[in-house]
Amino acid sequence: MATTVGVAGHSWRGEVTPWGAVVPWDGSATLDWYIAADDRWHVPSKETAVRQVRIGGTPVVATRVRIPSGDAVHRTWTVADAGGHTVVEVHNDSPLPIAVAFGRADLRTGRPPTDIPIQGIDLPRESTIVVPIGHRSSVTVALAHNRAAAGPLPPTLSTAESVVNGWRATSDRASRLDLPDVASVEAVVTARCEMQLAGPADPVADPAGFVLGVAELVRMGERPDVWVADVAAAAADAARQGGGADVDAALAAAAMVFHRASEHRARRDVENIATKPAPAGDDEVARDGIRAVAAVERRLASDGRLLPRGLPSSWLGVGFECHGVQVGPASTISFAVRWHGARPAVLWEVTGEPIELTAPVLAPGWRTEDAAGETLWPAPEPVLWPP
Repeated sequence: MATTVGVAGHSWRGEVTPWGAVVPWDGSATLDWYIAADDRWHVPSKETAVRQVRIGGTPVVATRVRIPSGDAVHRTWTVADAGGHTVVEVHNDSPLPIAVAFGRADLRTGRPPTDIPIQGIDLPRESTIVVPIGHRSSVTVALAHNRAAAGPLPPTLSTAESVVNGWRATSDRASRLDLPDVASVEAVVTARCEMQLAGPADPVADPAGFVLGVAELVRMGERPDVWVADVAAAAADAARQGGGADVDAALAAAAMVFHRASEHRARRDVENIATKPAPAGDDEVARDGIRAVAAVERRLASDGRLLPRGLPSSWLGVGFECHGVQVGPASTISFAVRWHGARPAVLWEVTGEPIELTAPVLAPGWRTEDAAGETLWPAPEPVLWPP
């Protein structure tokens, strides 16, 4: 599955293929890559030993291709610096020198490309550059978004690490999760980054997905008032599709958008048509795409119920916390779990409208309307959450 890349607030967009090629959406040529190793030319699009991850769930993509005695590691990220650039760094994680061919010649480079003829692979010479990389060394090139000609690499391009931190900070504006389940946290970050770059789903084809996407944009800081009419229409379409966790989450998201836009009548209307909260065992929604956010957050807090599905065995004895999880149109909760032996100590703080908190699975007799506090729950029984 391709990863959308770009800079929020800028128009340039592209995607990184599963083997690391950058495909701009503006119709310009694909920036592919090829590796000349000690044994042969390696074509990532045709190799079997290719592994790819989004770093921290963000649109900073690392692609590894197996070569003799190591890997060629390709990282891609996009920056607004110097008019906008997509940066590609290739690290030779092997004890032997290699060369990398890039499928575009109009790149900004930190070192001059070699003029050695390309042999052993059929690449168009006029639109390809080759750069040697020593063992355990790296090379960086950048594609200018304004289609500028080849030239020296701008000296102040942001690093991959700073771009990762920036995207994580953007996601954290909505809610910040520090959980034992790292994959779920990264799925939330990925969904929010995709919303920033590609926008919400088609409201006709997927009205619930559209509302959920807009809600995350609003939680990350976009103006809610510009979305009110579209969210109202999509929420009504979603409600007509019937009940269930997916629609319930979308209607709750719509009510939050209306509250933040000060559309109080619209909020009341959508609350009146909202389905009843899904039972604790029926709140599973898809873990990929924008629905991952609802899937993860509703396991943490749903309609004032904390940890409504209990705790998986891998979380027992492990401290965790979450901040800014939506528990009503005008309410968010932050809470942390620490451990006193086998018993979880819970610290919480509600922001916004008061809401009653309960824990029907972990502490059936506990309930409170206090905006902040701490309590000690009984030792929990482990449960199995679906993967």
